[in-house]
Amino acid sequence: MNDLTRNSDRLIQEARMVRDDNRSGGRHRRESIGQGSRRIKRANWVKRIRNVLIAVFAIWVAGGIAGAILNGIGFIGVMSVLLATVIAIAVFSSFPKVKVPGRADISASAAKGDARQLVGRTELWLESQRPALPPPAAKIVADMGVQLDALGMQLERVPADHPATREVRQLVGETLPDMIDSYRGIPDHLRREERAGATPDRQLTEGLGKISKEIDHVTRQLAEGSLDDLAVKHRYLDYKYGDPADPVAADPAKEG
Repeated sequence: MNDLTRNSDRLIQEARMVRDDNRSGGRHRRESIGQGSRRIKRANWVKRIRNVLIAVFAIWVAGGIAGAILNGIGFIGVMSVLLATVIAIAVFSSFPKVKVPGRADISASAAKGDARQLVGRTELWLESQRPALPPPAAKIVADMGVQLDALGMQLERVPADHPATREVRQLVGETLPDMIDSYRGIPDHLRREERAGATPDRQLTEGLGKISKEIDHVTRQLAEGSLDDLAVKHRYLDYKYGDPADPVAADPAKEG
């Protein structure tokens, strides 16, 4: 009786997860979560199109040369060229596949301090992990793409030895993937069982939420220099040219 109740509870919970997943846009899980991964996919598509064009061009040139040498290739030759063209398009439009980076690739990018590469690889890796995560955690991962894009822009403007840069390397290159890997190592039927006051699903969601907040915090911290610089320039313009909304400030001769 207890087993039946437990199984019924599990089925109800899974049904709720599917419902929540659909509400949170689960059908869009294959979409890029950020500009970094989108850039990598775009580069892959450009490479595919280039390969298709090269292959088709080579086939038709070879057919033309054969026709010139043989004084025509006939119906069979024409059909062979068309068939080879179709095969080339089918093959080269599907390959090469976008390589999903592994943990070692993310760690290597973090160690090199290449912000653009780190962000792109992390986003691709997160996209590959997202289907295995509970809906609330998947939603955080989807939103994290925008945060990683903003963080990457800031990292490109600061020295590699900046304290915040080292913190980001550990946070994005180690802590984030470690947490998801630990969750995925838990059998599915245990992920919704409460232990020490919380389920693994909840622990993962809360942990990702904290990482998300920390990424936002570091991004704001790195952006403070640019914000301060902008404020100084704004005050300088006010001092030199006055406030256009204030006729006295805009034209000091009118004062008095």
